[in-house]
Amino acid sequence: MTLRDPLFLLVLIPVFAAAILVLRWGLRARPGARYPTLGVFAGVGTSLTVVARRLLPLSRLLVLVLLTVAFARPQIVEKEQEIRTEGIDIMLALDVSGSMQAEDFKPRNRLHVAKSVVAEFLDLIRNDRVGLVVFAGQAFTQCPLTLDYDVLRTLLARVEIGMIEDGTAIGTALANSVNRLKDSAAQSKVVILLTDGENNSGKIDPATAAKIAEALGVRVYTIGVGKKGGAPIPVRHPVYGKILARNPDGTLVLTKIDEETLTIIADITGGQYFRATDAEALAKIYSQILELERTKFQVKEFERAREFFRWAAFPAIVLLLLELVLAHTRLRVLP
Repeated sequence: MTLRDPLFLLVLIPVFAAAILVLRWGLRARPGARYPTLGVFAGVGTSLTVVARRLLPLSRLLVLVLLTVAFARPQIVEKEQEIRTEGIDIMLALDVSGSMQAEDFKPRNRLHVAKSVVAEFLDLIRNDRVGLVVFAGQAFTQCPLTLDYDVLRTLLARVEIGMIEDGTAIGTALANSVNRLKDSAAQSKVVILLTDGENNSGKIDPATAAKIAEALGVRVYTIGVGKKGGAPIPVRHPVYGKILARNPDGTLVLTKIDEETLTIIADITGGQYFRATDAEALAKIYSQILELERTKFQVKEFERAREFFRWAAFPAIVLLLLELVLAHTRLRVLP
């Protein structure tokens, strides 16, 4: 039981205050008559009429209370929801090439941050299957589509640079991801592909893989990670340990993102391309992608209210009419 307009109950404060004042004034100003002796009335009790007459002010107070409650509109609200949802199957394609060692993303490198963001992304998902493809010079499925997010987190934690021959096979990674989704019965099939480089490996062209995705109804969101202008790539030297990779002419090797190709992939499949220049931006991108997919959920809420003001209003009206009738007939006080 709730009140639609509970502020009306504030009216009861001055009502009760006035009632108290009236009762106190009535007790002090009670009329009387002087008789030589009251002995003759000693055995006469108070009649019901007199008692009823004294209760008239209380009936008026009760009428005001009931009317106030009626104006506050007591009701029982019943809510129903009709939810139309579309299941989502998501394949995450993660670049593990050597350039993901670039340390322009804190606290460690691009791959470390990407893995952390993907793990946080899994916390946002409910009842949707998710899989993981990792790629460098080749691509393979690290985890097939699953609802067991704990297993996926465990397999994600094992991803590291060097587990695949170096290179960046964007087309192969996308084709592998699409292959995992081709038999999906989900209404929404999505690939989220993250890379920091250019396609330089594999036998499948990225645009060709994108057209295959389009034909199978798979939407691809691409993410390019890295600071503007690129970043040096750390490598392991057998003597000096970790050093920065250099070109034959001695200049530093800098990462470079093929934004044009990533944009084409997204456009062909009806997805979107994003650029992440730091960890915070990357986390927002994954959340935004999920939000874009969730807009396909339709929620209709129905609210039905059962009004109970009549249970207070009708007795108040009946009591008021009864009080008026009795006050002018049986309980009438003559001057």
